[in-house]
Amino acid sequence: MSESSSTKTRFTAKVITFTAVSIALGFALSYVKLFHFPWGGSITLCSMLMIALIGYFFGPVVGLIGAFIYGILQFFQGGAYVLSPLQVCLDYFVAFTALGITGFFKDKKNGLLIGYLLGIILRGALHAIGGYLYWMDYMPEEFPASLAVIYPIVYNYAYILGEGVITVILISLPPVKNAINRVKTMATQQ
Repeated sequence: MSESSSTKTRFTAKVITFTAVSIALGFALSYVKLFHFPWGGSITLCSMLMIALIGYFFGPVVGLIGAFIYGILQFFQGGAYVLSPLQVCLDYFVAFTALGITGFFKDKKNGLLIGYLLGIILRGALHAIGGYLYWMDYMPEEFPASLAVIYPIVYNYAYILGEGVITVILISLPPVKNAINRVKTMATQQ
């Protein structure tokens, strides 16, 4: 087998199955809301972790594709807001795809933790950009202009980092870390 063919992403039945199960778990867990903010956004039970695991198990190509599919499901989940096609792409397809960047860290020490943190920070940034570009135009007239600069950042990172803290604590626990490593081994064995 040549070097280029050994590094190619293979969409085997096992890869597709593990990816589909991770997406399904992430989607189901997105309904388990630990805290719902009065202005919108919810801290869910590690739904983003399930999507980040795809990249951590199989690399960036599968991770980004799996996360993109998850973004599509989030759009159809209900309550999707459509202001423009570009807003939908940014808020759903591009922002959720950021969770797949864990794939770039799949073979690194603490790769899941690093990739997950970068993925959620990038997801929050993309949502905040969408907030600046689209959502601030819909704020009430009495909304203080001085808060317009920080509101999209605070709004989006409140729930994203809230879930991120819970997830980081969870994946740092030795039994959870060992379980994730066992599943990764099972998912990636030939």
